[in-house]
Parts: sequence; C-alpha cells; structure tokens
Amino acid sequence: MTRPTSLTVRGHLPDGYLADALRRDAALGLTAHPKWLPPKWFYDARGSRLFEDITRLPEYYPTRAEREILERHAVDIAATLSAHTLVELGSGSSEKTRLLLDALRGIGSLERYVPVDVSEPALVEAGEALLRDYPGLAVEAVVSDFDAHLGIPDGPGPTLVAFLGGTLGNLTPDQRAVFLASVRSQLRAGDGLVLGADLVKDPGVLVRAYDDAAGVTADFNRNVLRVLNRELDADFNVDRFDHVAVWDSQNAWIEMRLRSHGDQTVKLRDLDLVVEFADGEEMRTEISAKFRASGLAAEIERAGFAVTRWWTDSENRFGVALATPV
Repeated sequence: MTRPTSLTVRGHLPDGYLADALRRDAALGLTAHPKWLPPKWFYDARGSRLFEDITRLPEYYPTRAEREILERHAVDIAATLSAHTLVELGSGSSEKTRLLLDALRGIGSLERYVPVDVSEPALVEAGEALLRDYPGLAVEAVVSDFDAHLGIPDGPGPTLVAFLGGTLGNLTPDQRAVFLASVRSQLRAGDGLVLGADLVKDPGVLVRAYDDAAGVTADFNRNVLRVLNRELDADFNVDRFDHVAVWDSQNAWIEMRLRSHGDQTVKLRDLDLVVEFADGEEMRTEISAKFRASGLAAEIERAGFAVTRWWTDSENRFGVALATPV
C-alpha cells in the first residue's frame, strides 16, 4: 500500500539509536543499587497492546479523566491559541488528540499535525488513520525520542505542543525541569503547551490503578523482561518476578517494581553481563509522579511559562494545564 502524499515521516534517530539506548540503560540499571529499568522499554508491540488494555480497566481512571477534560475544554484551548500546528510528544495512537484536532479544525486554524514517537510503524498507522478522517490535514510524523530530540518543527506559528496522558510523571523532578525548559526553548510568543498530569489523591485509589485485579498491569510490568530476553539475549524467568505497586508519600509518586521470587542468576549475553537477584529483591521499573496544582504550576513557571488555564475532571482526579511562553 502506498503512503498518502500528505503523510511525511522524518527521522531524528541515528541508526542503532534504540538498540544502543537499551543496552546502555540495561547495563546501568541492572548494575545499580537498587536496580532499575526505565519505563520506555515496556513498549514493544505487545507492551503497547497491554497498555491500551490498561486504559480500559475500571481501576485505571487517568485516561477517562483526561478525556473528560478534553471533551469539555478542547474548544477553549483552540480558541485561546488558534494554533496552525499541533505537535504531540509521545503520540502513540493519537486517539485523545482527535479532540484537539476537531477543536482546532472547528475554528479553522489547523494546518498540520506533528506526532512525535519512537515507533515509525505506530506513527504511520496512526497518521494514515487520521488522513482518512481529516482530509486535507498535513501529517508530518517525526520518529524521535524526546529525551534526545523533541521533534518540534520550525515554521510559522502559532504552535500548540501537547504532552498528554500524565507522562510527565514518569520523569524525576530534575528530568522534568530539563524537559520543560527544552520545550520552552523551542516555543515563541503566541505558542502554547497543553500538559496532562495526574493528581495526588487517596493512596488506595492510586495503588489500585497500578495493580488491577485482573493482573493486566502485572503482565505489562513483566513485559520489560521479555524485551530484554529478546533484544539482549537474556534469560530472565519472567514468571519468577512478582509485580509490586507502592505509594511513596515522600516523593508523591507511585513506584512499580519487580520482586524476585527466590534467588536468581540472570545472564544478558549481548552485554556479557551476569546479574544476581536475591530472594525478595525489588527492581524499580517506573515512577509515576502525582501533582498538586500549585506545585505543578511552579515547575511550569520555573521553565519560563505562565499557566493561563487549569482544568480538572468532575472528580478532581486529573488536571490539564494550558501554558504560554513568557
């Protein structure tokens, strides 16, 4: 099948970038004390499908709550900026983004959509689906890792950058500061940032969202071990690691961990690395920070933005900020 002429794909990752990054992260994380792995490695094809399943679970409220906010306020966002370009960082399937696309097209300002993701097949699939539903829309997909290259294009504004899904919470405070400053450095007067963030709430609600009764999140968490087995010729016994989700009140974040069931020795042949796990030893695989409105606003403002609008869902579980450069 030929690709529609209004879909372009630009790459900003050098050959072998993801393979090298996985090797580097695995070598650093598995030799650290305590051990850790970054959450980006959950998302091979299987992991992405599992995450889509998670978003439909009754315990996992963030996706529904953020969608409620966008359904109610996408028109307000569009009217505030009248953006010609919508950039989405970590776009995935671009499903919620359609609410912003509809609103921007409704006021007649939208000219192009720029989804940014590490997976070219996912970008092409989502882009072609959008072109079927939004004739005339220019989709300029960017294959990039926003840790290394944001992918925000040059060109006439206004530009609206969307960073949704609470993904900001996967970064530590220092990483968030670097990320927000990097976004700010590429925006100009009249541009904007729309940012989704999960909010601090009852720890029981938070833990259940990351430890569902059906065990889907547990399978998702263990998927990182399958990725290492396949990509680094490792021999993790996936079934001997238990999923753990805990609330860290000091840091205000959920931690997902994998706990070794028994003493284990794991070989990663591509790294020439042998890793020992003690019985009960836990390895962190994700943080998911939760925010208070005032604290999040302070972080955004320190990066050189002003928070112009703030919305929450009807149960005050999730927030969306609209920020503009100052």
